[in-house]
Amino acid sequence: MTVSDQHFDTDHAVQAAGEPVANVAILLCTYNGTSFLAEQLESFRRQTHPNWTLYVSDDGSQDGTQEMLQTFRITMGAQRVHISEGPKRGFVANFLSLACRSDISADFYAWSDQDDIWKDAKLEKAITWLQNVPADIPALYCGRTELIGESGASCGYSPRFRLPPHFSNALVQSIGGGNTMVFNRAARNLLLEAGDRVDAPCHDWWAYVLISGAGGKVHYDPEPMLLYRQHDENLIGGNSGWVARLGRLPLIFQGSFCRWNDQIIHELEAMSHRLSPENKVTFGRFKKARKQKLFPRILGFQRAGIHRQTLFGNLGLILVVLLKKI
Repeated sequence: MTVSDQHFDTDHAVQAAGEPVANVAILLCTYNGTSFLAEQLESFRRQTHPNWTLYVSDDGSQDGTQEMLQTFRITMGAQRVHISEGPKRGFVANFLSLACRSDISADFYAWSDQDDIWKDAKLEKAITWLQNVPADIPALYCGRTELIGESGASCGYSPRFRLPPHFSNALVQSIGGGNTMVFNRAARNLLLEAGDRVDAPCHDWWAYVLISGAGGKVHYDPEPMLLYRQHDENLIGGNSGWVARLGRLPLIFQGSFCRWNDQIIHELEAMSHRLSPENKVTFGRFKKARKQKLFPRILGFQRAGIHRQTLFGNLGLILVVLLKKI
């Protein structure tokens, strides 16, 4: 039996009880990723949940990324690895384009960066939780990460969030990186309806706010199931520690946070028919409060229950509210 045949057999694996193993579409975006891609691909192969298919959107790599992907395709079998050309409109568009591909069908979907390393049970743990949610309810699994340097040595953890995921939190914060996210078909259908032209600051923030807003279930796993690589080419870092967080304060005064909220609000308005009745009220209060004078603005945000996950985050939120930079 060849390596490809061996992995093809796992595609049709059945559990002891005779139930089919859920199939997962891994949605991997790449761009000049040869430095670390091999370790990520190998971590897919080690997953304890064996029934996955890899879909890669390469955004015009000029190094050896595509050759590396083709080698992996030969090893795993053409039926398990599919490589396509990305939209070349940035990382958000690349991830959303994969999530919205009509030719990709699975029980569950997992976004993946090119430079991380998945722990062996990442998919298994996410799917165990997702399978406890009724299939017609949008559900999103995300979680904490262990940070590693270029050499692979551990260098800390992302913040551990303790408050339950909620739409009132999602309006001002993304709690889980897209590289940790696994979601069900109902959640994917929401993303598909919104489309791949969504102008959001990040695909993960968009997923959190849309799915929670629609009354879906969101689970934040405090146990890191992913090694999140920190290096000079990171588009978005791990936001760990006081130095990293203080380094983002200038973004407030430059108006970046306000612009990001403008983007989220504009896109969410187009999907407002999917918001739960309670969250429609919250969304309306949030939008109205942003434009009001100081005391009505403070009261409006309080009534909407807008909050971040940590004390420092909420102090920052108070600052942007007072400065009308939200």
